[in-house]
Amino acid sequence: MIEVRVFLNGEPVQAPAGQSVGAFLLTAGHRATRTTRFGGKPRGMFCGIGICFDCLVTIDGATNQRACVTRIVEGMKIKTQDGSGEFE
Repeated sequence: MIEVRVFLNGEPVQAPAGQSVGAFLLTAGHRATRTTRFGGKPRGMFCGIGICFDCLVTIDGATNQRACVTRIVEGMKIKTQDGSGEFE
């Protein structure tokens, strides 16, 4: 397994290249990938196949990316989201 350096919420970390962002976050202990727009409730991986949109994160500045279907690449900047992520 080849590991690459990514940035999780601004911190440099090692991650397996090609693994889904969602799987990486779960194994790193981050069960919640975002909070809801109204009420701030934690959300995370649910379906794991890109249908439910519960695992949304910000990747390289683009909000609302599905963590479960996005693959890890070198230098990727991953941020967990507050609400819709539109005001980050």
